[in-house]
Amino acid sequence: MGCNNSIVINASAEQVWQKLRDFHGMASWAKGIIETCTPEGDFRSNEIGAKRILNGVFKETLLGLDDHNKVMLYSIDDGPDAVAKDKVQGYIGKVRVFPVTENNSSFVSWTSTWASDSGGVADFCNPIYRGLLNALKENLESTT
Repeated sequence: MGCNNSIVINASAEQVWQKLRDFHGMASWAKGIIETCTPEGDFRSNEIGAKRILNGVFKETLLGLDDHNKVMLYSIDDGPDAVAKDKVQGYIGKVRVFPVTENNSSFVSWTSTWASDSGGVADFCNPIYRGLLNALKENLESTT
């Protein structure tokens, strides 16, 4: 079970990665989708174990951050509807940025997997990820 979404952004992989790697900074570029991104606990936004609460309802933990390969792993620990902790277990999201060397743009892949669910996780999450990728593209392309 999983989600798979991607987009090409007319900005360098380094520019894209600088936005994505800030685990506590999502609200700065995901306007209209993420209104608030509240850090929880004492970990900095680039430290494994950092926690955030998105829009007051999605509780997530940073599991991995690889600057060299431009990969971030996180878990959804609790959330609304299909991603509530009593409805889905083992939810892991993965965001990866690849350089497109032909024209110095970027390919961004946002995938997720989970161990079990009571149904509807992909239908719930895919539109959110598509929206986040479009917001990232709009934010970066309007400033480059």
